[in-house]
Order: sequence, then C-alpha cells, then structure tokens
Amino acid sequence: MKLNTSAAPHLRTKNSTKKVMIDVLIALIPATIFAVWAFGLKALYIILLSTISAELLEFVTMRFLRKRKDFTPDFSASVTGLLLGLNLSLAVTWYHVLIGVLVAIILGKHVFGGLGQNIFNPALVGRVFLVVSFPIAMTTWDIPFNNTELITSATPLGLLASSGPAEALQNYSYMDMFLGKIPGSIGEISALALIIGFVYLVIRKRIKLMVPITYISSVFIMTGILWLINPDSYATPLFHLLAGGLLLGAFFMATDMVTSPMTMKGQFVFGLGIGLLTVIIRVFGAFPGGVSFAILIMNAFVPLIDLWTKPRIYGTKLKGDVK
Repeated sequence: MKLNTSAAPHLRTKNSTKKVMIDVLIALIPATIFAVWAFGLKALYIILLSTISAELLEFVTMRFLRKRKDFTPDFSASVTGLLLGLNLSLAVTWYHVLIGVLVAIILGKHVFGGLGQNIFNPALVGRVFLVVSFPIAMTTWDIPFNNTELITSATPLGLLASSGPAEALQNYSYMDMFLGKIPGSIGEISALALIIGFVYLVIRKRIKLMVPITYISSVFIMTGILWLINPDSYATPLFHLLAGGLLLGAFFMATDMVTSPMTMKGQFVFGLGIGLLTVIIRVFGAFPGGVSFAILIMNAFVPLIDLWTKPRIYGTKLKGDVK
C-alpha cells in the first residue's frame, strides 16, 4: 500500500486551488462581458487568446519542462491569462498578447518554482513588460461603443495629467466612469462590472478584504487632501477611484493570495503602501495610472512585511517582555 506523507499542519478542507480559481474566473465574467459589449469582437479575441494560450503554456511547462506527468490544470494559468487580457489595450496584436503571456507564465511564475512560490503577480509582470517594451500599442486607447470605426482618445487619467481636472471632467462624467463609457484597458473601464465581481468574491469568501479596503481608503484620503489643498490642480478622490485600473487592481490583483501578506497587520501595511505609491506615481510620476507598478513594488516587500508582522508564537515572549 502506498502512503502519501506531508508536513504539518494537517488540515482538511473542501476548498482547493481549482475551486478558488473557478470562483475568480466567475467573478471576472461581468467585466469580460462588458468589455466585449463595449469594444466588440476584437476584445473577445484578445481575451480568449490570452486565456487559452496561458493555460496551454502552463500545461506544456508542467508536463514537459518540469516533468510533472501527473499534472492536471488548476485554472490558475487561466486566471493569469484572463487578467492579463483585461489589462491590455485594444490596439495590441496577437504577438503582443503571446509575448505578454510568455513573460507572465514563465518569468512571472515558473522561474520562482510555480504556483505558490512566485513573488510577483504574474499577470502584472506580463503587463508591465508590455508597457515598457511596446508603449505605443499599450497606451493607445479606443473609445467604447463605437462600432463604425476605431477612434482613439485620451483616458480620464491621461486628460488629467495633460489638461487638468476641469478638462477631464468636462469630457468624462463620474457616471461615465462608473458605467464604463470611457477609453481604457479592455477590462478596467466599468467600475460597476468590477464591483459586481468583487461582491461575488466576498460572498464566496475568496478575498482578503483588508487589502482592497486599505488600498482604496488610502487613495481616497491622500487624493482628498491634495484636492482640498488645490482643487484646480488635483482631481477629486472619487475621480481617482473610478478612473484607470484602480478597482481592477484592488479587487483582483492586489488580493492575490500568493503575493500578498498573510497577517491582518501585514495586509494593512501592504494596502497602505500600494495606495501611497499609486498616488505618488499618478500625481508626480510619468505614468498616469501607476496601479501595476505600485502593486509589483509592494509585492517585493511582502516577505519582509510577513516577517515584521508575524504573530508571537504561543508560549514565547517578544523582545522586551518582562520575564
């Protein structure tokens, strides 16, 4: 009889990686449907190409390169591929998508040892690589619901950076940003669709609430202070929350179980750090968005954050405790 052994702790649960990943895929359905509705079949093509190629690359890597003959897909690669596809511009071509998938799965995930061992969010690794390597394709934005011909326009954050908050709000209202009637990455434009997916993850208990709450709150407070100081130069907190990929990042990428802290204190520090970096990059940096860079930078600090915020082991004393 063959016995399977593993290290402690020995916990029994009905959850599995596959079930968690399926729930994340379901939560992304509203944003995916809206993207296809808003941008047409080109968006569907990009999303499917990214998702399917990521799953195939994962399978080939595990079966033939890492010699895991018993490997069966757990859909983590599909989540990576779908998130990457939703983070792309409609102007990318098939080879941009495949390059992004290759970087996300191989450099973002398997060079670290595969699922559970990667330091950085793989989808964001692929996206940032494409932004740096192909800036024109990744920053050319199409207007949604324009079925006759592709017309490009600046995003709300782009207008904010170039012309100020008054010009940005003159072109795009808060309702436009909430519903998704703005240019941007395929899956980031509709705050409503992203919130629906987020609510599903909360109901299914698949998300660390401390991270998105701290992230969104910190951005709201910091941009609110700037707006109160000079409303003519800085946008309102609501504008910053609805514009760009902040909600997509807060709900689906900053909350990644592998690349975010384990403790509540750590998650608070993590969310606060992402918020601070996002505001700094948006207000003072060269990139109007900043969400991807902020999350990746804080991903690098997660091991230290976990070390600094780990709870005291039962029966031991912290330094400085009275004996």
